[in-house]
Amino acid sequence: QVQLVESGGGSVQAGGSLRLSCVVFGDTVSSYCMGWFRQAPGKEREEVAVQPTGGGATYYTDSVKGRFTISEDNAKNTLNLQMNSLKPEDTAMYYCAARRACVVGWYSPSIFGFWGQGTQVTVSS
Repeated sequence: QVQLVESGGGSVQAGGSLRLSCVVFGDTVSSYCMGWFRQAPGKEREEVAVQPTGGGATYYTDSVKGRFTISEDNAKNTLNLQMNSLKPEDTAMYYCAARRACVVGWYSPSIFGFWGQGTQVTVSS
């Protein structure tokens, strides 16, 4: 069974940057459709960025396009999320998730079966 461990969260001021990492244990990162999700207090969990299996086109939610970049490091078996130009509305718990394969355009959190424990990102104005 695959296990996911996130790191890299923290507190930054608006305009700053953070890099989240998710190490995959028990299998290879390239074998899964991998994604980053976030959940703010009182809100539903939402997809932020998804890297489909086999190098398919990445997906970004509109609010992070041009600011966030998802990437895989196969040598480290890690999924990364580079977050630049952070805004207070990016404040949330961020989760890494995986599933064997994704249907293009369908990245609801409900279809991902493997989850990390989450890492908190707080952006102050």
